[in-house]
Amino acid sequence: MPDPIIDRKAEINRVAWKACDTFRGVMDSSVYKDYVLTMLFLKYLSDVRRQRVEELRAQFPKDEVMVQRRLARERFIMPEDATFDSLHAQRDADNIGELINHALDSIEDENKAKLDGVFRKIDFNSEVNLGETRDRNRRLKHLLEDFAPLDLRPRTLGNADIIGDCYEYLIGQFASDAGKKGGEFYTPAEVATLLAKLLAPKPGNKICDPTCGSGSLLVKVAHEVPRKDKTQPANVAVFGMENNNQTYALARMNMFLHGLDAARIEWCDALNSPKLVEDSRLMKFDIVVANPPFSLDKWGAEKAAADPYGRFHRGIPPKSRGDYAFITHMIEAAAAGSGRVGVIVPHGVLFRGASEGKIRQTLIEENLLEAVIGLPVNLFYGTGIPAAILLFNKGKKEARHGTDILFIDASRDFAADAKQNKLRPQDIEKIVETFRKFEDVPKYAKRVTFEEVKENDFNLNIPRYVDTFEPEAPVDLKKVQKEITRLENELVGVRKEIGRYLKELGL
Repeated sequence: MPDPIIDRKAEINRVAWKACDTFRGVMDSSVYKDYVLTMLFLKYLSDVRRQRVEELRAQFPKDEVMVQRRLARERFIMPEDATFDSLHAQRDADNIGELINHALDSIEDENKAKLDGVFRKIDFNSEVNLGETRDRNRRLKHLLEDFAPLDLRPRTLGNADIIGDCYEYLIGQFASDAGKKGGEFYTPAEVATLLAKLLAPKPGNKICDPTCGSGSLLVKVAHEVPRKDKTQPANVAVFGMENNNQTYALARMNMFLHGLDAARIEWCDALNSPKLVEDSRLMKFDIVVANPPFSLDKWGAEKAAADPYGRFHRGIPPKSRGDYAFITHMIEAAAAGSGRVGVIVPHGVLFRGASEGKIRQTLIEENLLEAVIGLPVNLFYGTGIPAAILLFNKGKKEARHGTDILFIDASRDFAADAKQNKLRPQDIEKIVETFRKFEDVPKYAKRVTFEEVKENDFNLNIPRYVDTFEPEAPVDLKKVQKEITRLENELVGVRKEIGRYLKELGL
């Protein structure tokens, strides 16, 4: 029997993705994603308001003053002339780009605490992006008409997080189209789910992603918190930092669409000018999670020795590879005695020497590293190299793991795809269950002592600890000899046949 929720979600995804046709061939998807996602956001806000107006006018049919008073106390305020319906009615206007910009500015002004600065990075009147006036007007008219048929009122969507899912779906599609750039703002949903389950956040936790991109990973971790009522926001405090101003805007909208209105997302460089600070110190979090840019060049090594937050006391990572700079920041931002860190890294982090080797050794000696998990190749946008997850725990002693580290080789479990490999639900479950048990699994996982890691010069290369060698089946020599004899006899017959043909041809 058809599932109405799945059908509804598929229809919304289809319409939203079709809206992208307006821009394909005109600009790169990494640019037009901002216009499509912003319009989806505006349509949702407008339809939520429309439903609330309908409900209040039914409740107070003769008291418009009361209706407006109630609207002023809603989750957000939507000016009448800034709604999607108002803009759709003016879709033939010569200055439709200006009208959309004005509407978005009005929404920001009325909702400064939640949406200030979100839309001002996106210009619907940009000649550079959208073309000269006639072409720009035509494209924006099509965009408004594409979204107009959608009914995004909450009562038509049920209790499912359809709009949040649609937003995530579009971001994922854009990331796939954008290739290498896609990896800068999106972590594949399956990998984000894996990290969320590994970190297992609890109600009341403070969660941070210092390189949050569009916020998808943060959303996954926040929604992993147990909730009796899935329609209510998760009981967590969410924080993030993002260096790209347009991606930062996407993250703010993403939080809002998933009910995380109170999320604090800052536009800043987490390594050089972090804004999540208190009393000139880094804020502390129960969970710090990230998919930082791999081996970032020019990350700020020249200023690291004088870092005002004292993050690099274990050593300064090389200026051409910022992996350990991000790892160090995350560990320093984790709460003392209990904070946990989950970070995605390239495999070089596990074994490179020099300053990185010294930092790695110190982290292990401090008994912070809890697990190393090897992932399949080609999971991430923009790179086919294999990656790993490192889990750190500032309460590791209390976790009864002593100084042991769990190594998991999950590199062989995935669904192969021509464009990008994916982790299946059973692959995620296997990794999480293995981590929770913290025990050896033949050919898959190994609980390793500190002494063994030390004997290996603190090299964390997974094959050193997890033996995945599969012995070849024994060869039946008699059977092989019989096959050789058979083939030789066939060859004699073939040669005779060729000789006969050549003789007939007089050769």
